[in-house]
Amino acid sequence: MPFGMHPWYLIILLAIILIIFGPGKLPELGGAIGRGIREFQKSSSQITEEVKNAVAERESTAATATPTTATPTTPESPTAEPEKKS
Repeated sequence: MPFGMHPWYLIILLAIILIIFGPGKLPELGGAIGRGIREFQKSSSQITEEVKNAVAERESTAATATPTTATPTTPESPTAEPEKKS
């Protein structure tokens, strides 16, 4: 079962929901949950598309930009402390 739930837990949970909301409200409740899930999926797919478009635009801009000549940098040598004479 999903999330480690046993079948009896699911049956008890559904019975409690039926007692709280009643048989008349359950279809409305199910419809509201379904609409909420669909809206969430729609929003998440729109965000995913926007991110993909932004990444593609950034990559195309980077590919068309003229490369600059970079000067090679050498790592700095550690500075050694002069030895002290006693």
